[in-house]
Formats: sequence, C-alpha cells, structure tokens
Amino acid sequence: MAGRIATSFVGTSTKRWDKPDGAGPVTEADLAVNDMLQQTLLLARPDYGWLSEETEDGIIRLGHDRVFIVDPIDGTRSFTEGATTWAHALAVAEHGEVTAAVIYLPLRNLLYTAARGAGAYLNGARINASGQADFSLSTILAARPAMAGPLWRDGICPPFKPAYRPSLAYRLGLVAQSRFDAMLTLRPSWEWDIAAGALIVSEAGGAITNQRGAPLRFNSADPRLDGVVAGGRAIHAAVIDALA
Repeated sequence: MAGRIATSFVGTSTKRWDKPDGAGPVTEADLAVNDMLQQTLLLARPDYGWLSEETEDGIIRLGHDRVFIVDPIDGTRSFTEGATTWAHALAVAEHGEVTAAVIYLPLRNLLYTAARGAGAYLNGARINASGQADFSLSTILAARPAMAGPLWRDGICPPFKPAYRPSLAYRLGLVAQSRFDAMLTLRPSWEWDIAAGALIVSEAGGAITNQRGAPLRFNSADPRLDGVVAGGRAIHAAVIDALA
C-alpha cells in the first residue's frame, strides 16, 4: 500500500517543503505514506512505540519495549526528481535490536526482507553479503566526503572503487545482496535510514557497526548513529581498521 500511495504522486510536481535547519526536503507523498503506516501499524500493534522521520519525536517511545522505526520515503530528493532509487524502510526494534525489517523500492520491484535468525531475502530469494576482503578489488558505496584523506589512518583513502546511491536504505540492501562489497557514511545517520538495512545486512551474513566498530543500538533518546560501516565481514573489518 505504501508503494501505491507514493507512486500516485508525480514526483516532479509533488508539493514540496524544505525542513528547518537544512534537514532536507519533505513532500506531500512522504506525509501521506507516513500517515497510512502509522495508522495501520499502530492499530495492529497498539503497544509498540513509533519513530519516523515524518512524525514529531518525543519521549513516549522510550517507554516501549518494541518500536516501529520508519522512513516513509528514503531518498526524497530522488523522488522529487522522478528517479527510481527511493525506498520505503520499515523496521521493528526490541530492546534496542532490530528484529524484523523491510526495504521496498516500488519502481524497481525490489523487496528486501529479514527477520532475526531467519536470513535475508530479496523478492523471496535468499541473499548473502560479499566475501571480498581486498580493497583493490572492492566496490564500496561512499559519498565523496567520506574519502577525504584525514579520515583514514594512513592519511589516504584505500584503493577501492567508489560508487553512490542516494538512499541509505537502498545502499544497505545492495550490500546485503553483494551487489557492492560495502558501504560507509561517516556523518551522523538517523536511525530510520539505517534500522531496516542493519538487520538485512546482518541476516545476509554481513557486519554493520558505527564508524568506530561499535554495535548499533536503536530507539535511543537521540536517534542518531555515529556513522555507519556495513559490508561482508572481511571488508567491513578492513574498513574499520583503515579508518582514522
């Protein structure tokens, strides 16, 4: 239903606003999807908390053992440009750990799913993260600022091939299916961008941490993560070791 609602809007002509403090754009499509998901999911699970990019946050969710973590449209700029790389991202976190996750790209017919202990899937087929360990043979999703020399231990970015996709959720799905060996973002990252993909990568046999190698925790009072590094286990370890 989220995909049907979002695609009923024409991306380039959808009403759009800019959030305060340079937080990016929001559209009437984001809000419509958010309203539908919030009403539907909380009606089914009234004892769950709610954390969404498009809902004003508060402390009520911190009192819930389980919480929905949602990005109604991840990649809103791509959506407004008429691109196909935006995604819906939904996760359930229990006591800080994600237990169920979905990432859906309706215009690409890509549905990534995972449940804790049950593996990760793309359109119903099992997926596995990359086994690559060699930087020189790796393709890593990373924006240009993350490749600046001072961010790396030896003062120079390792010799991987960089690539980019605008949606963080989609990047994590691509890593889980080993289309790319890893992804990294060294900027503070919102939980709703990462939560669903974190479980999908983990259940695909990969590793995901913050930029310092620490495990990710969700439904925090401040819903921002200290950067994210995800990938096959070998290349994830190599990235963490190489970062300053």
